[in-house]
Amino acid sequence: MKHPLFAAAALAASLMMGQTAMASECKVDVEDPFDLDAAAVDEIYDCIKATMAESYAKEGDEVAVAYRDWTVTSTRPAVAGAHGNRLLQTFANDIAAEQYLKFADEGVVMPAGSVLAKESITISTKKKEAVTGPLFIMTKGETGSSPDTGDWIYAGLQPNGKPMKFKQSFCHDCHVSWEAQDMMAYPLEEVRVSN
Repeated sequence: MKHPLFAAAALAASLMMGQTAMASECKVDVEDPFDLDAAAVDEIYDCIKATMAESYAKEGDEVAVAYRDWTVTSTRPAVAGAHGNRLLQTFANDIAAEQYLKFADEGVVMPAGSVLAKESITISTKKKEAVTGPLFIMTKGETGSSPDTGDWIYAGLQPNGKPMKFKQSFCHDCHVSWEAQDMMAYPLEEVRVSN
């Protein structure tokens, strides 16, 4: 099994090669997203969030059209280190929200039909601006529907709304690090919403 950090680095490299970032007027005055404070992240998100939702929904994907009406799981986007050091904001559909918001460390079993959508924002160090990254999607199937991935189906949309193409193992090889949490990582503790 690959170490999660190596898997995250591989994910970042792969996604950057095929990613078509949307133009943005959201300037950022740091080179490393980990250097952003809460106020700067809020400013970036306020600047880019409307464009993100519109961009993901361009091709009419069912999740992209609906996810903003779901439960948001953090008070703001944050950099967790996975998904290429992007700012991440996760939304949970009605089926997933109650269990997900427990943020349990072990014994987690998500109900079939759970869907998580994770927005991502990339900090372009060359242009010093925030740009829309992919929308990452996890959908929990019925027991036994996808035994190689813990019954999760991984998907993603490019910033132009077009589906990303990758093998399920590409995502699952990293997510298996959170097997006790039913393959889910959570937002950083300091930004988790309280339930």
